[in-house]
Amino acid sequence: MSEQDKIQLFENQKIRTAWDTEKEEWYFSVTDVIAVLTEQPTARGASNYWAKLKQQLKEGGADKLLTNCQQLKMTASDGKHRATDVAIEKKSLKGVMR
Repeated sequence: MSEQDKIQLFENQKIRTAWDTEKEEWYFSVTDVIAVLTEQPTARGASNYWAKLKQQLKEGGADKLLTNCQQLKMTASDGKHRATDVAIEKKSLKGVMR
């Protein structure tokens, strides 16, 4: 993974991304995408939503969807680098929009 981490805007809201130069793919923060699509007012709300959705997917036998997510260290709003669930562009919306 390169150091080409960027903030992209969608409907004037920030989505953290990272570019993989070898695979030539963008990775998007799952919680940031959820925050935009579900209109969560806080990062904590989006994180809780994602945690609950992951739990429901596991209980429903949709573990395969979760294997498409990876974790990368991304810069949080407080400036610290934290492991964040990410998905590639093609797969980002499949899980959220179920």
